[in-house]
Amino acid sequence: MFTRLLPAALAACLLTTAAVGQGAPPTRIRGTIAALNGQTLTVATREGANVDVMLGDKLTVSTVKRVDLADIKPGAYVGIATRTAGGEQQAIEVLVFPDTMRGVGEGHYPWDLEPGSMMTNGTVTGTVVAKSGEELSLSFKGDSNKIVLPPGVPIVTFAPADKSDLKPGAKVMFGATKDAEGKFAASRITVEKDGVAPPM
Repeated sequence: MFTRLLPAALAACLLTTAAVGQGAPPTRIRGTIAALNGQTLTVATREGANVDVMLGDKLTVSTVKRVDLADIKPGAYVGIATRTAGGEQQAIEVLVFPDTMRGVGEGHYPWDLEPGSMMTNGTVTGTVVAKSGEELSLSFKGDSNKIVLPPGVPIVTFAPADKSDLKPGAKVMFGATKDAEGKFAASRITVEKDGVAPPM
């Protein structure tokens, strides 16, 4: 069951690029769990404020696990958040998508991991060793990009988790919808587990 739910769940957690039709995209929430009371998750956000989020009855929880750089082969589908430094795009974090999510969020667009950051989702077409780290070539929607992965950059892929992993102190990242009264709700969450936090 989890393998069937995972692609949709993670797409909803990570992809909030543009409004679809008349609906606004979800709000990305990043922070640390302060409390879980019944179906209400309180998150201390990275901006400093606490927000309450109503969890859906059919909640899907996922986590991330580390992946070695050597495991990223040509043909892999990845999402890489980047900053511009020294005239090149440098990775802040790398997400290796499972094959079932190939094509999700394909493209190159602004991201909110840090000011001025970008996100590139695409297929790895080649790797070379650059002066400042490994360089990956990505193709997406008829375009291409070269991104340098500095030593120590977080590289992760997805893994299963459940509601019992939503513990105070655990870091989370997810997309939440806001109703007319300004209340947040979420049905899918990515949470820290075994010391590995969502870097995205």
